[in-house]
Amino acid sequence: MPQRPVAVIGECVADAFAEPSAEHRPGELALRVLPGGGPANTAVTLARLGTPTRFLGRISADPFGTLFRQHLSASGADLGGCVDAAEPSTLAVASFDPQGQASFTFHAEGTADWAWTSDELAALPLAGADCLHTGSLALVREPGGPRIEELLARGRADATVSIDPNVRPLLVDPAVYRARLPRWCALADVLRLSADDLDLLMPGVTPERACDTWHLAGVRLVVITLGSRGALASLDGERLTVAAPATTVVDTIGAGDSFTGGLLHHLGGLGRLGGRLDGLTVEEVGDACRFAARVAALTCAVAGPNPPWQADLQGNAGAAVR
Repeated sequence: MPQRPVAVIGECVADAFAEPSAEHRPGELALRVLPGGGPANTAVTLARLGTPTRFLGRISADPFGTLFRQHLSASGADLGGCVDAAEPSTLAVASFDPQGQASFTFHAEGTADWAWTSDELAALPLAGADCLHTGSLALVREPGGPRIEELLARGRADATVSIDPNVRPLLVDPAVYRARLPRWCALADVLRLSADDLDLLMPGVTPERACDTWHLAGVRLVVITLGSRGALASLDGERLTVAAPATTVVDTIGAGDSFTGGLLHHLGGLGRLGGRLDGLTVEEVGDACRFAARVAALTCAVAGPNPPWQADLQGNAGAAVR
């Protein structure tokens, strides 16, 4: 039976990177802009892997918005449910540490991504979707965040709900995420977050204890990605760890988003999406996480949020990507 769509709601962000100064005249700074944003990156990953994917965003008519539409469409995502927004696009300027880990400065006030109205959300095409995925800034910026939570509450009657908090402390106080996280756990079936997210949300708390807390709040499957140390997954308290494939890291932008896309793609292929993860086993979770880790490793091996296509994984079937 054909796989049903995954619907992804959230932001597109223009990720800007400084070009080497030697290539430009003194006093100039040239920026290379790539299409990004956590939910958009996850939608691109899902579509490139072959999952029917609807991206549901408010996309600006400015040049960045044109870039987003081209990128998502070329990757195979359906943009029929997107809102044509009058507001400008969100911009993030990246800098890197020696390990390729990125940090961002955001230009996000009054931009298109957060200005959802109740009427816009009510009109989104959710019917027939097996999974509704969201997270990142879309869930914490006003006025859209609380309205998207209402959408999740309605959508979970027919779809699995997946949330990736993707904490951005320079833009939103982590206390806002902490206050809303119990509600998200009550709505979500899948919660994927990074070790950095965990440190910001529950400082000093072990991943295992955090998983137990979130299970008690309602979420069945928690996956915490640990960078080069792999990932910890917990299904109703039954836990496993998977290793990260060896890879030469160019940068880590979009790695967590692509892990989420790989995870949902694999679970969808198993027929486990479309409800409350009925029948899902811990062995299947392990297989899904190993697949997702390969997807993330291939993303880290190239510049920017550029997840692999299905053919790239077929050509790199081994455990290690170097």
